[in-house]
Amino acid sequence: MPVKVSYFLMVLIWSTTPLGIVWSSETVSPTLAVLMRMLVGLLLGGLIVAITNIRVPWSKNACLLYFYSSIGIFGGMLLSYMAAKTVPSGIISLMFGLAPILSGLLAQQLLNEPKFSPIKLVALACALIGLYFVSYNQVQNSQTQGLGLLYVFMAVCFFSLSGVMIKRVQIAIHPMATTFGALVFVTPLFFIAWWLLDGELHIQNWSAKSLWAIGYLGIFGSLVGALAYFHVLQNLNASTVSLTTLITPSFALGLGAWLNNESLSQELIIGAVIILISLGLFIFQD
Repeated sequence: MPVKVSYFLMVLIWSTTPLGIVWSSETVSPTLAVLMRMLVGLLLGGLIVAITNIRVPWSKNACLLYFYSSIGIFGGMLLSYMAAKTVPSGIISLMFGLAPILSGLLAQQLLNEPKFSPIKLVALACALIGLYFVSYNQVQNSQTQGLGLLYVFMAVCFFSLSGVMIKRVQIAIHPMATTFGALVFVTPLFFIAWWLLDGELHIQNWSAKSLWAIGYLGIFGSLVGALAYFHVLQNLNASTVSLTTLITPSFALGLGAWLNNESLSQELIIGAVIILISLGLFIFQD
């Protein structure tokens, strides 16, 4: 697959994933919705691996890569689904846009990367101000929505930690193998989470919209999107990959308002603009 096609798919899928999470959790419990999504991705991924004869290594380094990848998938997805009951899809996407800044902070500790330059520190401070504006209405409305924001922030932390830890593994592997291996590791964890936190089906409550959203996320979010991401990560520099964090929140906010009637308050718009400018300053400081 050409890298440009992978990049386009990644932006498109990441822009629509938050809305898909909200829709899939409307009538299906969050833990079951994410488990069903992963099962769809795992079964389809296994079929593709079998048909194309892609080699999936199980060496120590490969398993370490799958494990580090599963940290971001499990922590990031489970908490995002739990937050989707109270947090609009646009805000979920916007908060995930902070991942490059959090990744930079974690990389200083885990990869011994240089400390932030003064410009990056200014960008970090501005991003925090933007986050305050974005979360203002949510926290004011109810404690439940404030808890949802905390879930999203923790999800971004897991996602960022996973991306940093992956950089510590030196191995050449097919993107499809990475995707399938990570799904093999993480799907049982989602089953355990569903069993402990819910454990019930309530099939009579499921709507067609939720099922279609789960199918879309299983095929595109868990498989095609991950494949495109790993492909892009292997072929483009970090700043180009990070550019998606400036693009996807804007689309996600628009889609949430257009297709899901999510309100765009003045505080949210101001916060979104501040965060996107901060990210641009952080990524393209030179």
